[in-house]
Amino acid sequence: MSSSTELLLIYTGGTIGMVEDAETGSLHPIDFTQLEKEIPELKKFDCNITVKSLLRAIDSSNMNIAVWKELLEIIELNYDSFDGFVIMHGSDTMAYSASALSFLLENVNKPIIFTGSQLPIGKIRTDGKENLITSIEIASAMENGRPIVPEVALYFEYSLYRGNRTTKVSAENFEAFQSPNYPLLAEAGVHIKYNRFAIRGWEDKKLITRKNIIDDVASIKIFPGLRRDVFQAIANMPNLKGLIIETFGSGNVPSDTWFAEEISRLNERGVIVLNITQCTTGSVIQSKYETGVHLEQAGVISGRDMTFEAAITKLMYLLSCEELTDAEKRNYLDKNIRGEIS
Repeated sequence: MSSSTELLLIYTGGTIGMVEDAETGSLHPIDFTQLEKEIPELKKFDCNITVKSLLRAIDSSNMNIAVWKELLEIIELNYDSFDGFVIMHGSDTMAYSASALSFLLENVNKPIIFTGSQLPIGKIRTDGKENLITSIEIASAMENGRPIVPEVALYFEYSLYRGNRTTKVSAENFEAFQSPNYPLLAEAGVHIKYNRFAIRGWEDKKLITRKNIIDDVASIKIFPGLRRDVFQAIANMPNLKGLIIETFGSGNVPSDTWFAEEISRLNERGVIVLNITQCTTGSVIQSKYETGVHLEQAGVISGRDMTFEAAITKLMYLLSCEELTDAEKRNYLDKNIRGEIS
């Protein structure tokens, strides 16, 4: 790491930034101007760390588009001044935020590493210190004057994942995340082993941010016994522009006549319908079974092996691209644009 490396540490809220009051036992956010007091190991880094908090730190369950816009603005404003970014974020919605920023920030060529913890950083057994320290090391890592990980990523419990390939799988284990359909970008042991084949290449392009985020989207999880009126309650929303259907197996739905009729109505209204499998691993292949073929024929788009988090945020992103036609938006949904599809 070069001594000139400049990092911006952004605190959004969440468990990682909490300490316990010695007298009351209650949790409260740490004073980030005193971060080195909680983590003295930071003094050993050969880089300069600047800390910035959101205007109002939040529990990650309260994550919303307004906070994403604030993050986008912070990164956009500081992009040219820093070599890398580490975002401290609550774990519950971290995969959504990492996925969202991977799409809303175009032409990223610097590390933007999300991290958090299952236990507050002030707890003796916290996983927060290791997660933060290694995230900083990864965000600082340079080779031939260029960052080793020039993309939006997520680090948790010795593993670095592509941001838009992650999903939270455990509320209790330190290994809280998985990347079901894509290999790790790096593994941290005695040394940090970077899987170069999995990391996106560096490109000399100007950063573009998309802050006009369209949230007229919804999702319906298909289950045995799903009634038409329940489906209609969501599908008939007046301003709906995009709908994700979470289907069985390789993209299958009931062959009931009413289901096909409702899909046809959505298409007539110009609503984009995206098919995502409920399975943790694997891909949507709508042509595999008869129960999926009629979706293909009805114009439903295959989400292939995208996570739900990537699918919903990619849909928001593409709907916000006013320069694209509806046909182009549908075309890009079906294609890999940020490493979200294999």
